[in-house]
Amino acid sequence: MTASAMFASAPQQPQRGRFAADVRSGLCRTKRKTLPSQYLYDEIGSALFEVLTLLPEYGLTRADSRLLLRHAGSIVDEMPRDLLIVELGSGSGTKTRHVLEAAARRASNTVRYLPIDISGAALHQCRKTLESIHGVEVRPLEASYLEGLHEAVQRRHAGQAVLVLFLGSTIGNFAARDARLFVRQIRLALQPGDALLLGADLVKPREQMLEAYDDPIGATAAFNLNLLARINRELGGEFDLRSFRHVAKWNEKASRIEMHLESRVDQQVRIADLDRAIEFDKHETIWTESSHKFRTGQIAAMAERAGFECRQQWVDREWPFAESLLVVV
Repeated sequence: MTASAMFASAPQQPQRGRFAADVRSGLCRTKRKTLPSQYLYDEIGSALFEVLTLLPEYGLTRADSRLLLRHAGSIVDEMPRDLLIVELGSGSGTKTRHVLEAAARRASNTVRYLPIDISGAALHQCRKTLESIHGVEVRPLEASYLEGLHEAVQRRHAGQAVLVLFLGSTIGNFAARDARLFVRQIRLALQPGDALLLGADLVKPREQMLEAYDDPIGATAAFNLNLLARINRELGGEFDLRSFRHVAKWNEKASRIEMHLESRVDQQVRIADLDRAIEFDKHETIWTESSHKFRTGQIAAMAERAGFECRQQWVDREWPFAESLLVVV
């Protein structure tokens, strides 16, 4: 349940005009109203998401961290010693510490780490969190995913390999076609011997997945409903949040969890900055986020189609989640 726009980092705070345009485009449709998941992450939404990661029902973040803690040494041992580490959508960089420490322990020179994020505040926190690691130099890049990656690889020394980190199953927020395209575009920015460490949440029992996105204390519901509250705050919306409810659905065919906001009644909601009222039928929904779930073989196949070799996969058994090391061949 991370937010990501195509080739952009999460969380992010788009300008008000873009927000208004995307709300207009998504809510004025005659079929299937939608809102981009990136807008879930304003200051309040980001705080609510941090709460979600602590819930026992939402094991994704802990599984990601466990794998990196247990296998960081094995991950970096698959790579050359002279290594430039680049992270897409680093956020605060907390989980990355394990990989950086493992790389620094075996390196003869300083390990350079280039976190990429569209949020300057996140990068500031990332540097603060990780710059104390002995033998690691932190050089943040405030940019979108691919913009930042292209700049980062230009900073490699002659003969230096690049390890790109894309953690937390952010790949699951892409539509299937966009995910394949994105992995391919990462590959095109790299050279033989470079690698991508890709985190991905795996398919698990349906009820376990649904509970992770519709927890008993209602934290996910609050996180989702805050999107309507944000429209009220920033665009003069008149949404009555009690007239909508959070809904999580498992789409078996597409292998994804979908988050929706369902109208409890027939209603009309005015949004001042759009200078119009949006009509909702009872039970009509706004689709706010998708979280695709993978099988290990699907990850390997996607990688191979993009020009990578799936060198190794580490899977957490407590909460099925995979870290896959994809090497450019």
